[in-house]
Amino acid sequence: MRFHRLASVTFTVALGTALVPALAYEAVPHETVSHTRVRSADAGSGGAGSDDPFGAACRIGADGSRVTAYCHNPYPDTDHVSLHIECLQWWDLDSDSAPVAAAPAQTVQLTGRCWKEVRAAWISHRKAD
Repeated sequence: MRFHRLASVTFTVALGTALVPALAYEAVPHETVSHTRVRSADAGSGGAGSDDPFGAACRIGADGSRVTAYCHNPYPDTDHVSLHIECLQWWDLDSDSAPVAAAPAQTVQLTGRCWKEVRAAWISHRKAD
């Protein structure tokens, strides 16, 4: 399976989303890992915790109609990541995976597919309550 760095391209996953809770970070190729900082919903309030780094670094790869994402969380707060897939064909169902908890220093894998081609895929992040 090939993984390509996707700058501003996004992908989404169809029915049958499978979630694998954890992989060793060493088992994942790192050449396309980019570290992302995601601000929490209250980041604009100027509170003391607004500059805390948060957000798993994710790689998304598409192989035909299948999408696989690996997300590694280097930060101390748990990040709930979800994979979203948008299919190219109008009749093909787009999908959103259930949130998967990426605990500190944990790598999670999210997968999904379209029946035909994938238009876009992306990951959303949410802090644990």
